[in-house]
Amino acid sequence: MPMPGRIEAGMSAIHVHRLTEAARPKLLEHFLRLDTEDIRLRFGLPLGSDAIAAYVQGINFDTDAAFGVYEDELGLAAAAHVAFGADGAELGISVLPGHRSRGIGTALFARAVEHARNRFVTRMYMHCLSENAAMMHIARKFGMNICVDTGEAEAFLKLEPADQASLSGELMGQRLALFDYALKTQAAAMRHIAASLGGKPG
Repeated sequence: MPMPGRIEAGMSAIHVHRLTEAARPKLLEHFLRLDTEDIRLRFGLPLGSDAIAAYVQGINFDTDAAFGVYEDELGLAAAAHVAFGADGAELGISVLPGHRSRGIGTALFARAVEHARNRFVTRMYMHCLSENAAMMHIARKFGMNICVDTGEAEAFLKLEPADQASLSGELMGQRLALFDYALKTQAAAMRHIAASLGGKPG
């Protein structure tokens, strides 16, 4: 089974990054690229840009955890937020339309579960609209207990205790993600240089 943080999708790997404070602007940009319906499905209700900005600003990257998958142009194709509480950890995931059906949501979920396990959390839960087919599919794939009431769903997953595989897997996954980001940064810079040279008169 592929390690969380580096999930195989077809012939390529999905590298999931643990985001830091420096990624806050990119996280906001990611949410603002979602359309109105996607925002409603992600947050459970319609939100305007000011409310989304307040949500992103309120994320504490020290006490919570945020994860992302970067596009080739270094925007966030997908993001996950894990909020830790007394009774477990709550997970929210969003994937931009052009990057769906590639296993990215599954990769984010697996990485979030691994992270929570390694911090002695015993339960992961998600709150979403029952019509959110993508998240319901992920919940069922991971064997979450799902309770649906008045159009809303609560999904719960009991987490196994941390072990050597989960601890080393998280460390290795982040190292691979950082290497992936470095490669994408270099490739983006080369494309920018090539475009600049190509735009000059001969």
